[in-house]
Amino acid sequence: MTSDLLQVSDAQVEFHVAGGVVRALDGVSIRVTPGETVAVVGESGCGKTTLARAVLGLQPLSNGKITLTGEEVRGTPRRLAERVGMVWQDPYASLNPKWRVGRSVLEPLYLSGRKGSPEKIFEEVGLDPRFVDRYPHQLSGGQRQRVAIGRALALKPPLVICDEPTAALDLSIRAQILNLLKDIQKSNGCSFLYISHDLTTVRFLADRVAVMYLGRVVEEGPTEQIFTDPRHPYTAALLESAPSLEKLMHLPEPPVGEVPDPKTRFIGCRFAGRCPNAADQCIGEDPPRTVEADRSYFCHLPVKTS
Repeated sequence: MTSDLLQVSDAQVEFHVAGGVVRALDGVSIRVTPGETVAVVGESGCGKTTLARAVLGLQPLSNGKITLTGEEVRGTPRRLAERVGMVWQDPYASLNPKWRVGRSVLEPLYLSGRKGSPEKIFEEVGLDPRFVDRYPHQLSGGQRQRVAIGRALALKPPLVICDEPTAALDLSIRAQILNLLKDIQKSNGCSFLYISHDLTTVRFLADRVAVMYLGRVVEEGPTEQIFTDPRHPYTAALLESAPSLEKLMHLPEPPVGEVPDPKTRFIGCRFAGRCPNAADQCIGEDPPRTVEADRSYFCHLPVKTS
């Protein structure tokens, strides 16, 4: 059995706010194996970016444990960049506007006491080496994101986290960046934790998908199984809301009810108030984890589509 590169076990993150406590991560467990791409999907506010920050050591846990390459993540030690790289959503904001982009891609190497060639890194991410002396504002959005990817990969970390890396890009540029990520994975053998709400890109890129709702993973499994045969009603609703040619000019029906207050302490299923199949058991009893072959989900009354 292949050992896990990343292991998140029962992770909890709490934010104290006016009127209570928001549990942004509420018992999240997820794993990434070497050479694998795992996507984390869900609507805004479900905890995707908080999970990424926790893996990077930028967000302390209230409970649980995160292990990366066999070492527990605690804070942000300098050598953590050798184990995990990060590609943020906005290429306009993620690069220092006062630095030439060649300096930006070499920053992880400087911090680790190493030397490297920015021209070589640029070639690896499909950029003209002559761009190393340019500033971020002199590049297009797609070129800036390639610089950000080059910076994340400068130390050849085994894990790269991508937080909505194509959200700020035009559609044609998105395809180029996705193909670049696949090529990099094939050549470097790295793993990706890919965070997105764009289900089309997730289906193209990911080997497995974890679906999050209000701070918890409600379903996880191989990508095609999740997309073609979802078990959790929230997963089914999320897939139904994704645009497609078949649903052109037709808006899907939104889930019933309202999104609960994030300060709520749930007794039963947190999706029960919006689920069309909810029963008394769903409201009063937290669903256990059900395992079916390579997939798992938390639901008393799972969807059966096959």
